[in-house]
Amino acid sequence: MRDRLRGADRAGRGAFTLIELAIVTVVVAVLVTLILPAVTRPGRMRARGIPCMNNLKLIGLGFRLFANDNEDKLPWGVSTNQGGSREFLETPFSAFRHFQVISNELSTPWRLLCFRDRQRNGATNWSSFQGNKALSYFVGLDASGSNRSSILSGDRFLGSTHPPTNGLLTLDVLSLLWWTNGAHGGGGNLVKSDLSVEHVESRGLLQALRNSGLATNRLALPLIGP
Repeated sequence: MRDRLRGADRAGRGAFTLIELAIVTVVVAVLVTLILPAVTRPGRMRARGIPCMNNLKLIGLGFRLFANDNEDKLPWGVSTNQGGSREFLETPFSAFRHFQVISNELSTPWRLLCFRDRQRNGATNWSSFQGNKALSYFVGLDASGSNRSSILSGDRFLGSTHPPTNGLLTLDVLSLLWWTNGAHGGGGNLVKSDLSVEHVESRGLLQALRNSGLATNRLALPLIGP
């Protein structure tokens, strides 16, 4: 009799354990369903942006190589007579001009197109790269080789309280700036003068602007003119 009771007691505890395990399994499954997308989404967005970050790394390197050959001056600090793009600073919708200067360093204009930018088509060669239609990135016209925190370039999907004029976005320390829902969702990529490339959300973008140490940041956007 005592053995039968012990067997029944073990059976009862076994049944309870199975029910408890089933409940725990259901709870864990629900939590994973709710939490995992929120945790992995930023990682997925960064992974999707890796080719774009590689592009910006090469763009930054191209600008730095140009500066190394021109007394630490970036293309917009050098006259067109010496192979720079300074005369295009005031020309409307001329962002592409500053990238043309580093064609030798980039070797192909495909590096100027983000593969997630569905609204643009890349140029097949530098001869056909004659406008902003094949360009996915802005250029920071106040960046310099000596200011390593200055923003050299980044994704074109920007919104601001100061609308651009003729493709030029002029920002001061009080300006607001954010990524629009473009190629990388609510985030985007930047390259600085120290050649560091970052994927940042809008808050990080604004912080990068503040950390540039510049009173004014002029960004030449690859907008397409009338």
